Parts: sequence; C-alpha cells; structure tokens
Amino acid sequence: MSTAHAPTSGPVRVEVSGLSKSFGAVAAVSDLGFTVEPASVTGFLGPNGAGKTTTLRMLLGLVRPDAGSATFDGVPYAALPQPVRTVGAVLETAFHPARSGRDHLRVYCRGAGLPVSRADEVLAQVGLADAGRRRAGGYSLGMRQRLALATALLGDPAVLVLDEPANGLDPEGIQWLRGFLRHLAHDQGRTVLVSSHLLSEVEQTVDRVVIVGGGRLVREASMADLRSGADGAGTVLVRSPEAVRLAEVLRTGGAQVDLDGDALTVSGRTTAEIGSRAFAAGVELHELRSHTSGLEEIYFQLTAGREQYAATVPTEEAAR
Repeated sequence: MSTAHAPTSGPVRVEVSGLSKSFGAVAAVSDLGFTVEPASVTGFLGPNGAGKTTTLRMLLGLVRPDAGSATFDGVPYAALPQPVRTVGAVLETAFHPARSGRDHLRVYCRGAGLPVSRADEVLAQVGLADAGRRRAGGYSLGMRQRLALATALLGDPAVLVLDEPANGLDPEGIQWLRGFLRHLAHDQGRTVLVSSHLLSEVEQTVDRVVIVGGGRLVREASMADLRSGADGAGTVLVRSPEAVRLAEVLRTGGAQVDLDGDALTVSGRTTAEIGSRAFAAGVELHELRSHTSGLEEIYFQLTAGREQYAATVPTEEAAR
C-alpha cells in the first residue's frame, strides 16, 4: 500500500436529507436520510429494488431528485468546484477493449485536467502496475474492478462511492480490497461508501452500515451499536436438562425466553445473571454462552418482508 496521506481536498462529510425520487407511479426512494462520516467505511445495504442505485445516482448528480438533497460538506455534486478531486465513484465498469489500462487512465487524466503521471501512480496503488500496458479487453473481471477503482482514485478524492467493488474478485482480491478500503479510510481519513451484497465481507470491512428497504431508511448505525442493539443481537444461549423449569425462573425475573427442547435463547439478561438465577434455583446447566448476531442475521431480521416489495418495483428504465 502507498504511504498514508490526507486526500487533496481534506476530509468531507456526505449527507443525504429527505431524498425522494419516483419513476412514474413507483416511489424508488422516499424521504431518505443518512450521513457518511470521514475516516470510516460505511456499508450501503438493502434488497434488490430497495433504492440503493437510484440513491447513489442522485448523490452523484446523475439523477435529479424530486425532493431533498445529497451533499458533500453541504455542496451538491453539480456545484463542486473540482468534483474529481472531491469524489471518486465506481457505479459500473466500462472500458474500450482495445485501449490499455494505462491509456484508459491517461484519457481520464487529460479530461479532468490531471497530470498523466497519476495513471501510473494509481495503477501501482491497485496492484495493476505490471498489467497497465495490456489491453483492457483482455482483463479478467477482477482486474477490471481494480481498474475502475484506479479511475476513481485519479483525482486523489476525499470521498469514494463504490457500487459492488468486490464483484469478480477472487478470495485474495477480496482480502486485498478489504485492507485497501480500510487503509484509505482509517489511515488517510477518506470517506468511503460501499454498496454490496456480500454481507460476510461487508461485516469484516465496514465501520458503519446504512440499511434501506422499499426506498426508505431501515437502520443506520455503527457495527458495534448494531450488534449490541435490539435487532436480535445480544442474546444468551443456555442448555439444561431442566430447561422448562429454568425458563419459568428466568421469565419470572423479567427475561424474554425462547424454548426449544433443552435449549433456551434468552434476551434481557447477562450470562452472569442467568447463571446466578440458575444456581439459586438449583438448576443444572450444560451450556451457558453469550451470542452476538452477525450482520447477515441482523440484516435479514431488519429487511424481513421487504423482498416481496422489492420484487414489485420495476427498474429505473422500466419505470420510464
């Protein structure tokens, strides 16, 4: 990885407020609001049809919202004095197949008024230095993803907006991307917003999540708060040959208990409190351990029932 340094434009906060967009009679995004903080990686999650792509396109000035705003330190993308130095984005990968990766980047440098030397610098950043002179048409999907990321980095932006950046990467590439994004955010202070369906990978990468469903905000929280909140996280698993009696003891004490054979899932009490009550009641325990839900489990709890809605939402093109 390159030596840590602050981006050219300094740290930038992204804010979405009251954002709404309809295509015909279909409300793709409704009164959506969230923030993306500098020096952190934020995961942007939701079922297909939840409004993620429409939101990102409005953020980048590609779709005009019906209401609300999406800004970078209070300034909409279209009004940024040097947008390429503030925001780098990857929404899709598209390259001229006969042009080398290096020449692709040099074209973008000239169009953005950047020194062409940036092409070689960002190729090295994303691990494509040796492949830079090869035709992009011969790149694997994973290499194209890296080239797209290199394009987003040309202006040394403070903000990165990435849609499915891990698509096509092999396990080694995914591990590299995870470390690279965290390096950009934590070591260089950049603001990173990542949309992805790879929940297990997102959980290892992001600091915060924004979950949307049906075009509306479902949950915005840090990963730590999400795991310790009331979204199915923070339970205790207990096994006992006297599970029924233990369940009665714990419920009497105000705990929420789900009973399945000799196993209990307990909410609202710590392992120490459960162990103490079991000891006082003379109940034998065979297992007692805390359980923290993973992002995938929490995600499906939060978005339950929204997949059916998403299936009824036409694409942006169909809505037109």
